[in-house]
Amino acid sequence: MKYTIDAADKKIGRIASEAAAILMGKKSVSFAKNTVANAKVEIINAKRAYITAKKKAGGKGDDYVRYTGFRGGIKSQTLGEVIEIGGMKRVFELAVYSMLPKNKLRAPRLKNLTIKD
Repeated sequence: MKYTIDAADKKIGRIASEAAAILMGKKSVSFAKNTVANAKVEIINAKRAYITAKKKAGGKGDDYVRYTGFRGGIKSQTLGEVIEIGGMKRVFELAVYSMLPKNKLRAPRLKNLTIKD
């Protein structure tokens, strides 16, 4: 089944949580935790998502943090920097990625997600 989510004038988290629920199969009748759902999710109008200027500047503690594995290797980016480098597509990928369960099914579920600007 194919689902389309319009991101125009909606917040990133609301769209990502809806997409994550569909990718996990919670919207289908035959829900099973241990399988990848036969559902494809397409997010359209990603550039028109609602983001405040304060959030974009990183004023609310909305940083994207990762660790390189070396001492002192914590790298941090604000939402604005992530948008500048990877676009809104990357922001939605990271949001949905973090809302999916942390197990072996996460990568196959993410393959069913497409994001269009």
